[in-house]
Amino acid sequence: MTQQASAQSGWSHQELPELADGDFYYEDLGGGRFRSTIHAQGAWNPHEQHMAPASGIIAHCLALHEPRPDMRIARIGYEILGLIHAGEFEVTTRTVRPGRTIELVEAELTANGRVAIRASAWRLVTSDSSEVAAVEDAPITPRQECERWDGATEWPGGYIRSLEMYQAPHHRSGRGTVWIRTAHPLVGGVETPDWARLMGLVDTANGIATRVPPGPGSWVFPNVDLQIHLYRLPHGEWLGIDNAVSFGADGIGLTSSVLHDVDGPFGRAEQILTLRRS
Repeated sequence: MTQQASAQSGWSHQELPELADGDFYYEDLGGGRFRSTIHAQGAWNPHEQHMAPASGIIAHCLALHEPRPDMRIARIGYEILGLIHAGEFEVTTRTVRPGRTIELVEAELTANGRVAIRASAWRLVTSDSSEVAAVEDAPITPRQECERWDGATEWPGGYIRSLEMYQAPHHRSGRGTVWIRTAHPLVGGVETPDWARLMGLVDTANGIATRVPPGPGSWVFPNVDLQIHLYRLPHGEWLGIDNAVSFGADGIGLTSSVLHDVDGPFGRAEQILTLRRS
């Protein structure tokens, strides 16, 4: 890891793995192997990746897996099996259920000798359904009417610092709306589809309207999964997240989000949480 990245992180050099250096989230090492940069650094531990860019690189790899122009991914379900170690890792993909109109594909992210994330995605055949197209999800406050928000005042880590964020006026604890974008490519020197790049921002939802302040003397509430449903393929660089955070009384919570691009809502995301005193 470079001295610059170590200084940016706020943690000592000894605590951090060897990272790539560049204004992107991942360095492509070839053959399905990548190395993360400081921009992919997580918020709970300095030596881990944030789930957001990690889910983005998996979406990127799924987009490249045996692509079919007559199909698109309509749902991705990510299971977080443990800490996502920063540094070098591998993503493998396979087709679980091939089909003429419906396919199930799978990806695994392996880091530090074990599988950290397992993702499955339904790929569905597309057709012209414009005659009956309709959406019930409501639009959100336009970005131009929102105020700039610095998430790094609440969250540590390189990923949060890599974002440009705007917060709607009605934003409150447990319920909020933000617009997010990043200037950093997902993979250095490699073109990534807009939808996959936006998937690399969705997991941020669990930290935009925290019900309690994270950190010592409070609670931690990491998500153990991320489920994304896409009824429209998004485009552009801005992701709008309108979410609500619910905490149960038995140590389990849920973050539910409606996802937007500049043209309006395009899908939903759910994250189940484990609540623990810190």
